[in-house]
Amino acid sequence: MAAPLAPIVWTAARMGAVAAIAYYVKRRTSVQPKNIYRETAMNDTPDGVEVTAQRAEREANAHGSARLNRTFRLGPNGPGFEIDATALGRIRFRKID
Repeated sequence: MAAPLAPIVWTAARMGAVAAIAYYVKRRTSVQPKNIYRETAMNDTPDGVEVTAQRAEREANAHGSARLNRTFRLGPNGPGFEIDATALGRIRFRKID
């Protein structure tokens, strides 16, 4: 008795679509050098979450930053990896005449 081909064909089509998209994205992107000013700003961000607000006569600002820096190790002497995630944000409201 022959195996039904529909599930196999459907799975192959999905895998082919993912591979085609990955190939397209890889070909369209180019390697850019790191922006040293952005790297410095990210490295100078303190760990944790910080939000500041400022209010002037015609303008109100809210600045926020967050940083998570963790190291994970697989076993006591096993390989490890580090996660360093940084987010910076600003929202500004101005009164326009």
